[in-house]
Amino acid sequence: MHIDMRRIFIMSFLSVIFLLTCSCDNRPAERSKLNKNNITGIIKAMTLHEKAMLVTGTGMDIPLSMLENLPEGENPFGVVTGKSKEPDTEYDAMVAKIKKIAPGAAGRTVEIPDLGIPTMVVADGPAGLRLNPDRDGETRKFYCTAFPIATLLASTWDTGVVTEVGGAMGNEVLEYGVDAILGPGMNLHRNPLCGRNFEYYSEDPLVTGKMAAAMVKGIQSKGVGTSIKHFAANNQETNRQSVDAIVSERALRELYLEGFRIAVQESEPWTVMSSYNKINGVYTSESNDLLTNILREEWGFKGYVMTDWGGGSDVVAQMMAGNDLIMPGNRDQSKEIEKAVKEGRLDEKILDQNVERILNIIVNTPRFNGYKYTDKPDLTTNALTARRAAADGMILLKNNEKALPFAKGIKNVAVFGNSSYKIITSGTGSGDVNEGYSISLIDGLKNAGYSIDAGIMDVYLNYIKDAEEKQEKPVNVFMGKPRVPEMKMDTDEIKRLADSMDIALVTIGRISGEGGDRKADPGDFYLTEDEMALIKNVSTEFRLRKKKTAVILNIGGVIEVTSWRDYPDAILLAWQPGQETGNAIADILSGKVNPSGKLASTFPVKYDDVPSAKTFPRIELPMTDEENKANEALPLFMRKKPAISVYEEDIYVGYRYYDTFNVPVAYEFGYGLSYTSFEYSNMKLDETNFNGSVNVSLDIKNTGDLPGREVVQLYVSAPSIKIKKPAKELKAFTKTGLLKPGEIETVTFTLDAKSLVSFDTDASSWVAESGEYRVQAGSSSRDTRQSIAFHVEKDIVVSKVNRALSPYMEINRLRH
Repeated sequence: MHIDMRRIFIMSFLSVIFLLTCSCDNRPAERSKLNKNNITGIIKAMTLHEKAMLVTGTGMDIPLSMLENLPEGENPFGVVTGKSKEPDTEYDAMVAKIKKIAPGAAGRTVEIPDLGIPTMVVADGPAGLRLNPDRDGETRKFYCTAFPIATLLASTWDTGVVTEVGGAMGNEVLEYGVDAILGPGMNLHRNPLCGRNFEYYSEDPLVTGKMAAAMVKGIQSKGVGTSIKHFAANNQETNRQSVDAIVSERALRELYLEGFRIAVQESEPWTVMSSYNKINGVYTSESNDLLTNILREEWGFKGYVMTDWGGGSDVVAQMMAGNDLIMPGNRDQSKEIEKAVKEGRLDEKILDQNVERILNIIVNTPRFNGYKYTDKPDLTTNALTARRAAADGMILLKNNEKALPFAKGIKNVAVFGNSSYKIITSGTGSGDVNEGYSISLIDGLKNAGYSIDAGIMDVYLNYIKDAEEKQEKPVNVFMGKPRVPEMKMDTDEIKRLADSMDIALVTIGRISGEGGDRKADPGDFYLTEDEMALIKNVSTEFRLRKKKTAVILNIGGVIEVTSWRDYPDAILLAWQPGQETGNAIADILSGKVNPSGKLASTFPVKYDDVPSAKTFPRIELPMTDEENKANEALPLFMRKKPAISVYEEDIYVGYRYYDTFNVPVAYEFGYGLSYTSFEYSNMKLDETNFNGSVNVSLDIKNTGDLPGREVVQLYVSAPSIKIKKPAKELKAFTKTGLLKPGEIETVTFTLDAKSLVSFDTDASSWVAESGEYRVQAGSSSRDTRQSIAFHVEKDIVVSKVNRALSPYMEINRLRH
């Protein structure tokens, strides 16, 4: 047989060339690079392996500050570092490369260079960007600005201020090479003991939604993204990995989802972060009802959804539900997705959709668009923004006989309380920031020209130093070191200072954070005996000498005040105001800034008055021996104990409960004093019969002696025919400009049908019932100054939606 050696040689040569130009996963030799117009083509060119890698993150870059707090021998991060159970040299090399970008960032997506797909870097940041300040081979520090906590920002009731803070935050995100920040947090203040309430805005969904939308607009104006979180009903830290929130459809729709809807539709955040918990039996990250039917189909969300870090239990179910990105991700998860597609358990078309949503965002990132970040954000200007916002959100709760601002003759200030000397700028965990400095109250007063007694300052600083050195490391890595107990103050020392100083300040501090809830105990929700004694004794001794005492609350959440508020002359709620805390407080105390903050959550008389007190945080369910064994094998902060939290208070959260059931409160929703006074008058409607919308206007006059700003709150009392409703609900708000004494500003609101609706569960519809709607304008929910009514002739069905997120058990709902 004749053999054509030339032909064999040629065929062999071509075969070798073919093999060299093809990878083992059949990728073509040259592939197009990603751009905004070829995403569909890129997805077709991607291998299954690449798709599965893109929808799972590359692990968690652990912040150094968390490592410092680890108890000896505890390593809670093994499951989130991105490592596979089996070695993967190529993957590990890629991860090591991209983790050099923005060290300390919470997570990243994979990069696929030959398709032009860069990594997308995301970092924590409800109160400021969270990165490691130290970097290998660098002597300088890479600090970020610690802005005021979300609860303080909500207390400004000023979306313009919040947008300005967002812009400053976005500047740091951009210049440090981060593509999106993991915030804002926007869960409701269902219960004052939630450990992360400081990261969230309010007990009211309208305030929450408007503030979050303003923050998103500010951040994204810099060309970087946001991730609104934690979607949804993540209202506790206890058992957060596994708790099942049992909530009625109406309460979900009207309260726990509404803020997210506002933010999605008004600000178009790039991403949404699903929460750890279940809602009515299903993990949120695995809920098609939540992530597809409601978020995308009803609200029109166009971005991608990512899990909270380690959230959920089934990556295939997450893909199918519309949770596009698994964070922080690891190789075992991407392998499971590949396997599921090959076995027919996951349709590749669904995976393609997940990939498409991620790529649609990646093409908008600074990294994709070639931005050369500087690592030099404008920290000086951003600090000034933080200071202004902090002062704007502080709330004057009490001010007898004009104790504040300081009178002209005051120069020497007696300062008591641990937190006066070691200020609390924020809560702990992922909501904390590695800032370059923080201004204590002492430093702020000195900067404003006041004198402090050196002797008492030394006593406090030495006490705090000694106490901190004796503290053990916390069991919960996210919580940080516990607060030092208040120092007992000798009565003779108080008398000495009362004789020599002009005025007294007593600061009470509280801190909480990720991974744990607060307690209704002394030292947390209630004051300790030592704190009570300090306030009482200082107030008494200074009053005997005809001098004033002011208490400053440096806290992240609501506390009890009624048992001690009669002692001091003034109370300033400063919240946790960020790194410029001392300067901002001094701005208020000196009168440089007239306080204009208002409460965005109610201060109850006592904890037992809280409508969810009996059901918060959960009821734990039994586990099998096998489940217990598997759970014990997990790191501490990832362990899942089955539990339910039944939302029996239903729609009656915060002022909706207190005002409907006439429950006395310490300070009501919307409350806050000023150094001046305001008059409301001339309220008008353009229509008394509703015809699609109605415009409400009224005049606000500064009737005091100082320039000031007023928050005008518009409440509506709706008819309760078929659908029972709270006594009143906030429907709009605005903040006046800085009004001079005697100056008048006319404010106008528009109420449309959507702002009047309630959710009819039986009809699965949003309905504005016929009847009289009474509009009330006021300075708080219990201080309404003007009232007027209009009429809706017949029921208005604004929209009908598909039944979703139905409870699987009967809820003993609170009824009125």
